[in-house]
Amino acid sequence: MRSQPVELARCSPSAPVSGFAHAAYRALLVEVNLTPKPGLVDRHNNGAHRDMNIGHFYRSARAIGIWLPRFVRQGQEDARCPAAEQLVRLRPLGLACENHMFQATGGVNTHKGSVFSLGLLCTAFGRLSQRPQPIDAATLCAEAASMCRGLVARELQQRNALQTAGQRLFAQHGLSGARGEAESGFERVINGALPLYLQRLNDGCDEQTALMDSLLWLMANNDDTNVASRGGLEGLRWLQRRAGELLAQGGAQGKQGIARLRQFDVECIHRNLSPGGSADLLIVTWLLAQLPNSTKPGAFQATTWNP
Repeated sequence: MRSQPVELARCSPSAPVSGFAHAAYRALLVEVNLTPKPGLVDRHNNGAHRDMNIGHFYRSARAIGIWLPRFVRQGQEDARCPAAEQLVRLRPLGLACENHMFQATGGVNTHKGSVFSLGLLCTAFGRLSQRPQPIDAATLCAEAASMCRGLVARELQQRNALQTAGQRLFAQHGLSGARGEAESGFERVINGALPLYLQRLNDGCDEQTALMDSLLWLMANNDDTNVASRGGLEGLRWLQRRAGELLAQGGAQGKQGIARLRQFDVECIHRNLSPGGSADLLIVTWLLAQLPNSTKPGAFQATTWNP
C-alpha cells in the first residue's frame, strides 16, 4: 500500500518551512534504508564503497537536516530577487551545509549531490511560498530550473579548469551530471522516475518495491557521473543495460526480483560501480511524491497546495 504523504500543511505560519524541510530530511533516510540497492550503501552492506557505511549516512542526514529549513527561509527572503541571482546568494549557505556534512562524517562525501539538489528545491519552495500560486512538483522543479539557467555553460563549458571529476567527465564525454539535472528542472524525475513510482503505488506495490523500480529506471536512463568516474563509459553503459534488463524482467517484485537485485549488487561491487547520482535523484523523487499534487500517476497538477 502507498504510504501517507508527509503532511506539509499545518496551522502555524512556519508550517511551509518545517513541513517541506522535514520531508526533505526524511527523503535522505528513505533512500539509505532502501535495501537491497545495487552498488550502494544500504542496510545489508556498504555496496562498492570502502570508506563509508550506513552510519555515515545517518550522521550526514542529521547534519544536513539542520540546514534544510534555512534554505527554505533563504528562498522566502529572496523571493523578490530574480531567479538568475539566487544561486550566487545561495552559495555560502550551501558551502556551510556541505562543510557540516563533512564534519559529521569525518571527511567522507556521503550526500554532496543531495546538498545541492535539496538545497535548490528547499530554496525554490521558499521562493514560491511567497507568491499567490499553488506549489506542485512541476512548478517547484521549474523554479529550480530558472535558478540554474546557464549553469552548465558557465561551470562546465566556458570555465572548465578540469579541477573536479564532474568537469573532466563533461570535457571528455559531455556528461553534465547534477548541474545538468538541476538545469533541466529534474526532467528525468518529473517525466520518468516519479510517474513510475506513483504508478507502482497505484498498482498496489509497497513503497519499497515502488522505490526500487524507480531506482532501476534511473540507473537505466541516467548518465550517472559517479558510475562513469569509477568505470568509464563502458562501466556506465553496462550498468544502464543491466538495470534496464532487470526492470524488463519485473523489477523488484517478488522473491525472484529481490534475488536478481542482490545478484546485481554483487556484480556492481565486483566492478566497483556505485550509482550515487541515481540515488540522489531517487531522493528527489520521493520528496516530490510527498507534495499533495502527487495523488495520481502522472497527474502533477490534479491537486495542488496553496501555502
